[in-house]
Amino acid sequence: MSGHSKWATIKRQKGKTDAQRGKIFTKIGREIAVAVKNGGSDPAMNPRLRDAVNKAKTNNMPSDNIARSIKKAAGELGSINYEAIIYEGYGPFGTAVIVECLTDNKNRTAGEVRHIFDKAGGAMGTTGCVSYLFESRALIEVEKAVGVDEDEAMMAAVECGADDFSVEDGYFEIVAAAGKLDAVKAGLTDAGYNVLNAETNKIPATWIALDGEAAIKVQKMLDALDDNDDVQQVFHNAQLPEEEGE
Repeated sequence: MSGHSKWATIKRQKGKTDAQRGKIFTKIGREIAVAVKNGGSDPAMNPRLRDAVNKAKTNNMPSDNIARSIKKAAGELGSINYEAIIYEGYGPFGTAVIVECLTDNKNRTAGEVRHIFDKAGGAMGTTGCVSYLFESRALIEVEKAVGVDEDEAMMAAVECGADDFSVEDGYFEIVAAAGKLDAVKAGLTDAGYNVLNAETNKIPATWIALDGEAAIKVQKMLDALDDNDDVQQVFHNAQLPEEEGE
């Protein structure tokens, strides 16, 4: 569920199977539910819901599924209350990991997340043990359409308030202060650019470069976390081989 550059800490999986798509839809459905509970069922008046709906569309979630999730959260079809929980800890080789969850059973989720940390040779820590190593930043991905001038796109992003701009495979990656997410996204949209994804991510101050068996072990742990239904997002400071050179 994210870009492949080092800034995008939630991985976008290519060629997802039906089972993987189902898990992603379940996770986004929970985000929608929490957003509706906290801010209402109108995306125009609820920025958090608007972002969740945009994420759903980016991941090709059917419109019927989106509408059903909103209705369930609004109580029209019955709903389950989810609670947001954040776990922090260390993965193998001293990697810092933050796990954001939405759960209807804190004890179950805590036990499952702790087991994944332990099995990988890491350890789940206390609140704040690694979060100080990360900074919340807005991440916007814009389609790199045929004929679009890279320099013009960069200038447009800067004028909208962006701090960083890079060219990735098929899209432009734009980083800004977390509080500028909506402004930068709106500015680029108004300028005629197609925004593929816009969200707030936690960016590490420093990265730990891994390769070989070390990279495989850490990736296995990250995959296990991402595969858990209660886990919404995983942020980490492991720079894995596929991310090098980004």
